[in-house]
Amino acid sequence: MIKEGFASQRKNLIKEYTADLVVVGGGMSGVCCALTAARAGIKVILVQDRPVLGGNASSEVRLWILGATSHMGNNNRWAREGGVIDEILVENLYRNKEGNPLILDTILLEKVYEEKTITLLLNTSVYQIDKGDDRHIQAVRGFCSQNSTEYYLKASLFCDASGDGVLAFQAGASFRMGAESPDEFGEGFAPDIEDYGELLGHSLYFYTKDVGKPVKYVAPSYAMKNVGELPAIRKYNVKDHGCSLWWVEHGGRLDTIHQSEDIKWTLWSVVYGLWDHVKNSGQFPEAENLTLEWVGTIPGKRESRRFIGDYILRQQDLVDQNEHFDAVAFGGWAMDLHPADGVLGDNPSCNQWHSKGIYQIPYRCFYSKDIENLFLAGRIISASHVAFGSSRVMATCAHGAQAVGMAAALATQLGIKPRAIAEEENIKELQIRLNRVGQSIPRVHLEDPTNKMKKARVETDQRLVLSEIPFDGSWKPLSVSSAQLLPLQKDTNYTFHALFQAKQSTTLQVQLRESSKAFNFTPDVLLEEITIELREGEQEVEIAFSKALKADQYGFLCFMANEAVAIKTSQSRITGILSLFNHQNPAVSNFGRQDPPPNIGIESFEFWTPERRPKGENIALKIKPSLDVFRPDNIRNGKLRPTLQPNAYVAALESDQVTIDIYWDQLQEVGEIVLFFDPDYDHPLESSLWGHPENASPFCISHYKLINCGTTLLSSVEENHQTINRFILDKPLLTKHLQLVLERPNKNVPCSIFEIQCF
Repeated sequence: MIKEGFASQRKNLIKEYTADLVVVGGGMSGVCCALTAARAGIKVILVQDRPVLGGNASSEVRLWILGATSHMGNNNRWAREGGVIDEILVENLYRNKEGNPLILDTILLEKVYEEKTITLLLNTSVYQIDKGDDRHIQAVRGFCSQNSTEYYLKASLFCDASGDGVLAFQAGASFRMGAESPDEFGEGFAPDIEDYGELLGHSLYFYTKDVGKPVKYVAPSYAMKNVGELPAIRKYNVKDHGCSLWWVEHGGRLDTIHQSEDIKWTLWSVVYGLWDHVKNSGQFPEAENLTLEWVGTIPGKRESRRFIGDYILRQQDLVDQNEHFDAVAFGGWAMDLHPADGVLGDNPSCNQWHSKGIYQIPYRCFYSKDIENLFLAGRIISASHVAFGSSRVMATCAHGAQAVGMAAALATQLGIKPRAIAEEENIKELQIRLNRVGQSIPRVHLEDPTNKMKKARVETDQRLVLSEIPFDGSWKPLSVSSAQLLPLQKDTNYTFHALFQAKQSTTLQVQLRESSKAFNFTPDVLLEEITIELREGEQEVEIAFSKALKADQYGFLCFMANEAVAIKTSQSRITGILSLFNHQNPAVSNFGRQDPPPNIGIESFEFWTPERRPKGENIALKIKPSLDVFRPDNIRNGKLRPTLQPNAYVAALESDQVTIDIYWDQLQEVGEIVLFFDPDYDHPLESSLWGHPENASPFCISHYKLINCGTTLLSSVEENHQTINRFILDKPLLTKHLQLVLERPNKNVPCSIFEIQCF
């Protein structure tokens, strides 16, 4: 029993913690920042004002995590974000391929729980800061209503990943809220503020369930009447639920921070009014047995404050794919702006324009120009409204937040502030450390001086020299133009053989294309076109090109649409090889090509995109000269995914097992070995609702052995599904010879690996 008498003084609820880094906000950005920083060796406090982690991806909101892959609807090949966000999405696939957001909650909580240098404070709202001086945060104060405790959190560094910038705002950091005029940054896509509005709104989702018998519905009194008259409601399909209802949006003409509760009530009225319309208007007889299973209580917020760093990301950075000396992350979602009136207005629900490829995000966007110990992460980073339309999506936000976590660790270890990391020597060290853990910063491939593989010799008894993609698949009708994406060599004239089935005598146009920028996957340069005469029936045809690529890069062998023709495909799936199709994906404003209005600073081009598995078979081909690009030496080139070339070692198609030997001329002390497998970076891995055909990438090695000097077994792994496998040895070993034995992951997929690192 506890008994206390009267106390005349206010009782103290304060509990004090100290760390190297305090991260405010436990969405995907805050989680990836905290995990990266903790794994890099510093002490972290992660503060989240909700009972679960994940923010808009959590079971409280239920939005799928997406980024540069854009539902496989754009030309950004192998563009899924790497590092911690990849680890989370791959783990979610393994445990939760059906897309249950409750399972994602548990994965995020587990990841944070397992890092012993992270102190996690859930249900804790930061309400006040203390400053050491005008440009320095000393501590933050938070309150947890669940345990009646006030927290006083001190650190050398702080990261605001709160979404609204609750920490940065209280600290007095410069920010913007709303849209710039077109002439401020020369952004042609900047909206007409009066007509279109300045802010993107909130969305609220709901789930339905078929209970097998008729269900009555009586709407609450606050449900909106006559919802069926809203133009946006005409697109509603009773099969849609969850984040497929992203267009149920409102609030862009209000204060999306301080009027957020008002926006929520309006969205509730729309949702319950919509369901009243569905159940009681008589227009949806297929909904008779449906009931509302879940309606969100927290709307998904898109936009509020954007804080100012030493650089403001803008439209031209995205469209022109500008190079930045301090690139630490990348984006690739469309510039995606929404009308402020949302579901209550007459404008289309969104206005999306894509770039031809992914773009770099500079480190200078990730810290406040005013507050010397404050990092920025998530949607509040330094960007114009137009650039924000792309950088705001969760996987992009999380990817950038990983750079913040690593920068915080580096700053702690060097005893410097965030701005100093942008200096040349420090930024190179940050980029090396990020790429070491899978960040894959585009066009930044620095030599890692600590990686002992740079001194090694790599040998194997066999490798894939691709002379044929086997003719063992189905017939693919050329109802849309189709292409095989191949890693070709410069100044080489290629000849291909393909197998066709024609319903009648006809001609077929075959094209050889490349990208105007070698690192892109938009086939906007036509090198040569050949006309093939086909007779009725099945036939093999030789296609010989006289033109060649001017650089080592991916080329596109394009078979243009002809309804009378089908082409033979292959069951073989190979790392770094893809088939593409000039088809449409209206969900991301892909209608086969984009032709923006003139003078908005955005390019016209075609979309050539893959099909999701189990579709998307490669086109069967004979290739001459053979493609000898899958060499074992690729595993030490520092590139962790396909870029200009596959950058992978791939075994022969017929091999069930392969041994990779690593030799050094002198004894090496090795304490850590890191393996980078192929998680299929082209697959978006949407975290919720969508669902996926497998629970692991078909390219990822699941069974392998790591052996020292051919005799001592270091590790035998039988159920791997993760991209990065890291072995930290209890005691460093002295060796001149390591072996890696890989087993084929799938009957139609040869062994492959991107990288081996030794430290």
